[in-house]
Amino acid sequence: MDSWKQDRVRSAIEGTNPTVMARMNSGFAVIGDVQWLPGYSLLITDQSGVDRLSDLSRESRLSYLESLDSLAEAVEESCRELDPEFTRVNIEILGNTDPFLHAHIWPRYAWEPESLRRYPVWLYPQENWRDDKFKLGSRHDPLRQAITSRLAVVAHG
Repeated sequence: MDSWKQDRVRSAIEGTNPTVMARMNSGFAVIGDVQWLPGYSLLITDQSGVDRLSDLSRESRLSYLESLDSLAEAVEESCRELDPEFTRVNIEILGNTDPFLHAHIWPRYAWEPESLRRYPVWLYPQENWRDDKFKLGSRHDPLRQAITSRLAVVAHG
């Protein structure tokens, strides 16, 4: 059922990754598997075997970063429109766990606990990654649709 998770890049290329929101110039915009910070999205590479940003040529790197900028802008605008307590997005390229190039776009909100709001999202409890109440589901469709619609405007605007 979740076999697409075994190779997220290949499944995006083949059209079987259900988290894909849009094909970008240099990658795929995907919504995160978890949504404890609603709107969490990623840009994953569109090239199998690419593990880090430095694996790309300079031209491809710049294209990837341009796609990342477009996705971050779409997430920011959508989250701001749907939640008045939206404050900003954080963008990270870490690559410590998954063996493919990907960048995280984390929306941040005023309603987050004070002890976590001003710090990296990685300080949130690890259970958030597994807790069913945070798993991506149909209740996230309006946010997903808003980001996808904005991507169409931002990426071509």
